[in-house]
Amino acid sequence: ENGGVPDPYALLETVRRLRAEGGDPRLLVLSVADDPTATVAPPELLHATLEAAVGEGLRLVSDETWRDTLHAPQDTVLLSPAEMLSDRVTVVTDLAGALLPPGWPAAVARFPAGEGGHALHARVLDVLTALDACVAAPVAVAAGYALAEPEPVTARVAATTRLHARVAAAAHAALVGAGVLARPPQAGRHLYADLTPLAPALASHGVGDAQELEDFLTARLGMPAPGGHRFGDDLEAPRVRLSTAPLLGDTPEQRAECLDAPEPLDLPQVRGALHRLTSVLDDLRDDVRRWETPR
Repeated sequence: ENGGVPDPYALLETVRRLRAEGGDPRLLVLSVADDPTATVAPPELLHATLEAAVGEGLRLVSDETWRDTLHAPQDTVLLSPAEMLSDRVTVVTDLAGALLPPGWPAAVARFPAGEGGHALHARVLDVLTALDACVAAPVAVAAGYALAEPEPVTARVAATTRLHARVAAAAHAALVGAGVLARPPQAGRHLYADLTPLAPALASHGVGDAQELEDFLTARLGMPAPGGHRFGDDLEAPRVRLSTAPLLGDTPEQRAECLDAPEPLDLPQVRGALHRLTSVLDDLRDDVRRWETPR
C-alpha cells in the first residue's frame, strides 16, 4: 500500500535468508516520503519495520528528499525514523529535489549524535575526499541559503508543492479512469502506475515488459516514462514512474507560468499534456473492452 518502507516480516525473512546463504546485509535505506510511488509510510508500519531492523543489527539511513512536499499536510502524518531512533539513523536529502533547481546537484547528510555517529561522519568524509567529491562554490552558496529556510524559499517550496499536487491529482484521475492501478500521490512529483489491467492491449503493440512499456509510453507521451525495473521492480511487471514536471511545459518560462497562474490546469501546455496522457490511456482501455466484448 506504500513504497519506501518494507513490510517488517518480509524484511526479517529476507535478512535471515541472505545470512543463511552466506550474505552479510548490514544497511537498510528507508524513504518515508517515497520517490517512485509518491506515497507516505504510516507511522505504525515504520515503527514495526524499525524494530525488526534494529533487532537484526542493521544500520539505518532515511532518505527524506521529499518530506517537505506533502500534498495535503493537514491530512498526512509523516514521521521520520530519526524521530524514533535519533541515535541510530542517518538522514540524507537531495537538495535538488524540493529546494534547489534540478541542475544544481547538492545533497546533505545528518549523522546521529554520539561516538558512533562521529565515527561514521569521519569515514564518509574520507570516502568523499578519496572520490574528489565536492559541491561547486555557487551551488554551495545557494544550498547554504536554502537550508536556512528564509521566507522566499519556504514560500516557493509551498507554492511549487501545491502546483505539483494539483497536476499529480489530475494525472492520477486519468490513470484510474483508464483502469490503471496507482496509489493516490501524497508527496513529491511522481506517480507510480501498474498497467497490468491494460496488458492485452499493450501486448498488441508488442509491449511485454517494463522496458518495452517505457519505450512505448515515452514515444507516445513525449515525456520520460521510466519503467519499474529502474527502481528495483520486476522487469516483467508493466509498471512505470510518471513525473509531474514534464506536464508543466517544455521550457523554464512555461513552468514559471504554471507557478504564477491561478488555474494552472487551464494553461495550454498543461491541458495539452494531460489530454495526451488521457488519450493514450483511454485508447488502450477501449482496446481491452473491444476484445472482452462477446461476439
